[in-house]
Amino acid sequence: MAKDSDSRPGLTRRDVITSAGVLAGGLALGGCKYGTQAYLASKVPPAQPRPEWADARVHAYRPLGSTGFRISDISFGSAELDNAEIVRSAVERGINYFDTSPDYSNAKSERAIGEGISGTPRDQLFLASKFCTPNGHLPDRVAVKDAIRAVEDSLLRIGTDYLDLVHIHAVNSIERLMAPNIHEAFDRLQEAGKVRFLGVSSHTPDLEMVMRHAVDSDRFHVIMVAYNYDYWPGIGEIFHDAHEKGVGVVAMKTLKGAFHNKLDDFSDTEQEAFSQAALKWVLSNRDVSGLVISINRPDQVNEYLMASGRPFEASDQALLERYDALAGSLYCRPGCGACLSSCPNQVPVDDVLRWRMYSENYGRHEEASNRFAALDPRRSTDGCVGCSAPCADACPHGLPVQERLLGASRILRGRA
Repeated sequence: MAKDSDSRPGLTRRDVITSAGVLAGGLALGGCKYGTQAYLASKVPPAQPRPEWADARVHAYRPLGSTGFRISDISFGSAELDNAEIVRSAVERGINYFDTSPDYSNAKSERAIGEGISGTPRDQLFLASKFCTPNGHLPDRVAVKDAIRAVEDSLLRIGTDYLDLVHIHAVNSIERLMAPNIHEAFDRLQEAGKVRFLGVSSHTPDLEMVMRHAVDSDRFHVIMVAYNYDYWPGIGEIFHDAHEKGVGVVAMKTLKGAFHNKLDDFSDTEQEAFSQAALKWVLSNRDVSGLVISINRPDQVNEYLMASGRPFEASDQALLERYDALAGSLYCRPGCGACLSSCPNQVPVDDVLRWRMYSENYGRHEEASNRFAALDPRRSTDGCVGCSAPCADACPHGLPVQERLLGASRILRGRA
């Protein structure tokens, strides 16, 4: 698992500034389709553990682009993490890639990662965090010094001299992707030996456009992309081009809503097998370097690592198709956004339905309710009452959007 300290050559800061200006002006991509930034994260309902899971460990490592590092095919996402012992267990089982962020668990995630990896040789691990603070993501026009300070604060919390990777996170426009001050901050941090590689993550309606530009720009070493079974039909070509250019591809949001333990028609056996089938499908794409999945319970290390190095089989395909048939009318796909422009009240449909999923499927009711309560009243679901629901007609997946929004309102306001 040797690492190469040399970075790929990329654009200069002057190139970045010029590129961003031309694209923002010429394509009018500066506007954000999201009213908020909400992220599908961790607390998947527990499956019933099987005895054979107890000894699960990493069985496959893959090159992460041209970074010179081979990452565990199943890697560690840390939203909601606050337990260093889980990190320690993951390291013992062979996980070597850890993705965190200052705003995960109000910075407790970074601290837990740091404590959990203590004693492990640093060059055996690959640590990724975000341009972020515990209060949220840095704005596009953040001052260079503030972007640098945010990363330096992450280093202090983790207790390391450098990050292997820092992401510009939740990118929803070319303007944000190529924000000159963030790129300058990265260049200065890299020159100081405090970060090694630059990445980008996205699951917005403009994901494919963002990732295409990221790969073509020669500025990014890694892309982290929402990717799950039978979705994003055009993303495969981008992944292949990334692989050919030495850009690492890390998948996230792999459980497609994690409804498997909520489906009455799913047997116990199907519930137990679903997560592994979903992960094996993602890894069946050889252009994918690996995936991160949020882990905050010891049993999840066992459950997810059972998929490591295993082939995707016909039984897995059948299970994922059955899941889609049962959950398709419940799941608002990350990054779709097809209905947003149809709403006369500009309700952030995708965000609200994601918050509902946080509450119902991930056990994060308080957080979801707080996000919903902070929504601009002019864009609230109150306008859904009596609306003709053009959003439902606009949904390409057939979701009963109005019904789901009104249900979300009841749940998140504590009236369900």
